[in-house]
Amino acid sequence: MNKIKAWVDDNLKGDPVIWVVVFALSLISILVVYSATGTLAFKRMINPESYLIKHTLLVFVGLGAMWFAHKIDYRYYSKLSRFALWISVPLLIYTFTNGVSLNNASRWIQLPIINASFQPSDLASLALITSLASMLSKRQQNIEDFKESFIPILIWCGVICGLIALTNLSSAILLFATCMLIMFIGRVPIKYLAMLVFVGIMAGSVALTFGVRGETAKNRIESFINGDELPFQAKHARIAVATGGILGKGPGNSQQRNILPHPYSDFVYAIIVEEYGLVGGVVVLILYLILLARGMKAVTNSERAFGGLLSAGLSFALVLQAMVNMGVVVGLGPITGLPLPLISMGGTSLLFTGLSIGIILSVSRGETDSSWESAGGEIKNIARAA
Repeated sequence: MNKIKAWVDDNLKGDPVIWVVVFALSLISILVVYSATGTLAFKRMINPESYLIKHTLLVFVGLGAMWFAHKIDYRYYSKLSRFALWISVPLLIYTFTNGVSLNNASRWIQLPIINASFQPSDLASLALITSLASMLSKRQQNIEDFKESFIPILIWCGVICGLIALTNLSSAILLFATCMLIMFIGRVPIKYLAMLVFVGIMAGSVALTFGVRGETAKNRIESFINGDELPFQAKHARIAVATGGILGKGPGNSQQRNILPHPYSDFVYAIIVEEYGLVGGVVVLILYLILLARGMKAVTNSERAFGGLLSAGLSFALVLQAMVNMGVVVGLGPITGLPLPLISMGGTSLLFTGLSIGIILSVSRGETDSSWESAGGEIKNIARAA
């Protein structure tokens, strides 16, 4: 027992509550996705266990990325994020012009050799949040200087959110909201935030007009606002929620998984509520709220502005996406194509979610672990130079 505790103390550093939340959501993910892919396996005449094995491996890939990211001094990500931003721009442009269509959406590019799909918007979102936290932390002394402080932030937010909106409007809106929160916490003047809102509205209008699925997005928004007849997905998601009751139908007993499109990704929360009831749905909701609270805790605990802004931005982005996904299922918003972080099936989502949480853990570790000052001298020097 002492050896296990020693191993945990040496390898799983940072906020222990976040580790528990992530492991709990990962376990839920494996159970629910296994149930939700049963019908898909039958249609494709594939052994259901093949999806279980594949998804479990992807979950462990995400956990591995989280572990690796949390071992690195979070200050090192300041330099990496700017490099990632420059890479993201051509990738997003390529996705818009030559993206692969999956699940009726062109948001992916196909990677050669390994024959896997990759969603550049996940990389761009992580890079923008990290870079924005870095830029704000360095400009705290002259944060009201419009030219030196706000213009670079405005340009990067406009370019990245605008390019993402061309193929994935919902993700762009959530990223834009996260940027607004980070800037508000980073003491950016309200008048500058109002200008950014104006830029965001203009970029959103362009995306609705010229985006890959602009017309689909407009129809979904108008249908939700006008209260027209429910779309097919929304109708059966609500049936799943309504028939789940308090305790649910039990694991593997979902009926709507046979009808709902993508019950293992976009509408996985509907399967959770149907099989595990209101209790299961509330437990998942509470786990995300705990993750948000622990991530936001760094804002007050961090001795460096970069760490607090970085942890707050990443945790808010993840939990906001989860809230939107769950809100769509219960009828509180128009249909989007957003997965449920840490639970939905999908390699890119699990990988970058793992990296994001790993960085949050690195921030929490940096505030409690004095080893940052004695270990990794080269990384420390690079981070200071940044």
